[in-house]
Amino acid sequence: MKYRVIRSNRKTIAIQVGKEGVVVRAPYRVPDGEIERFVSEHGKWIQKQQEKLALELSGQPAVERLTTQDIQKLADQALKVIPERVRYYAPLVGVTYGRITIRNQKSRWGSCSSKGNLNFNCLLMLTPPEVIDSVVVHELCHRKEMNHSKAFYEEIYRVYPDYDKWNRWLKENGSALMRRMTG
Repeated sequence: MKYRVIRSNRKTIAIQVGKEGVVVRAPYRVPDGEIERFVSEHGKWIQKQQEKLALELSGQPAVERLTTQDIQKLADQALKVIPERVRYYAPLVGVTYGRITIRNQKSRWGSCSSKGNLNFNCLLMLTPPEVIDSVVVHELCHRKEMNHSKAFYEEIYRVYPDYDKWNRWLKENGSALMRRMTG
């Protein structure tokens, strides 16, 4: 890792991450090996700060990462909420379904297998309830049409006329939510 060392009359070592790179401020008396060890021990923190800075500079707001415990709580909540929404909408769509699985995915909000098993992202718990319903209806409509054809969308609009509004919400806000996923 590249960094610049600035020595002064200070008493401790400090690391700054900014546009100009990584700067290590150290007392005159601290040996180079100790500085290297300090930087190495703080490598993950430095990387996190560099990622935050890159997001800020790209105009995208920095996001707070979810902990493993946060994700588990969202998954537990989703296991209560989503099956209830699926049970409500399945008869309206006119379909049956198999297993419902809650996952912590980094790129998908939901999916439907050819066997009728439904997968949903636990991050849906961070969205408005209407977004959850729009994703549930979307996946249930795949039980009739395993594609994104005109007939597929006609079925969605029949059951959930506000689909476009909430799908747009997910497109505008979803990537920020996905960036909160750890790992």
